[in-house]
Amino acid sequence: MFGMGMPELLIILAIVLLLFGSKRLKNLGSDIGSTIKGFRKAVAEEDSSATQNTIGEDNHDSEATYQTRKTEAED
Repeated sequence: MFGMGMPELLIILAIVLLLFGSKRLKNLGSDIGSTIKGFRKAVAEEDSSATQNTIGEDNHDSEATYQTRKTEAED
């Protein structure tokens, strides 16, 4: 669409380096990486806890059903 090739991208990179400096870009990249890592970890923990809650509820229901049947059998 825009016809941007390698020379154009290198010019843009050079301009960005001049504006922000290499140290600031390095820190920015590191910050973005740690943010993404933290987000992925939080999503994984949420999925894990949701699965454990579902399993726990199933076990609880099974135990309640077992107790009800046991009580009915004794009567």
